[in-house]
Amino acid sequence: MAAHHDDASEIDRADAIVVLGAAQYDGDPSPVFAGRLDHAALLFEQGRAEQVIVLGGGQPGDRFTEAEAGGAYLVDKGVPEDAIVPVPEGNTTFESLRAAAPVMRDAGMDSAFLVSDPWHNARVERMAGDLGIDGHASATWRSAATSQETRSEGYVRETFAYLYYRVFGG
Repeated sequence: MAAHHDDASEIDRADAIVVLGAAQYDGDPSPVFAGRLDHAALLFEQGRAEQVIVLGGGQPGDRFTEAEAGGAYLVDKGVPEDAIVPVPEGNTTFESLRAAAPVMRDAGMDSAFLVSDPWHNARVERMAGDLGIDGHASATWRSAATSQETRSEGYVRETFAYLYYRVFGG
């Protein structure tokens, strides 16, 4: 299966919306994570997919994982609890996507909108494709991480992260 960078415009629907985790603070998503979750809620509201898969583990001492915090946030935004699939594993993009791949396969899901920040798209799509997920980027531009300075830093960091992944893998 292939990954496609198209900001979700190439296809109308997918099997799932996959939200890449980001920091959470005692159950409250960080502004960056909240931006991703808001975008996923919008895609769900538009009927683009019937399931929202929320990714992300926790750090030592955390009471909640990113997946748990994100799932609760989505319920508060009106996404039905039975439409949310938390995958509370992984502390890196690759670990989280690797944990999501068998969950998707077991549920008969092949395609997904991949929700993250714009500069993350190329690496997320490549990783998803390598893991057998037909991924379609759907970046949020409403995140707290969208100032010009933050965008520039994000693109530089992700360029090196993408190259590292291509050379060394997960």
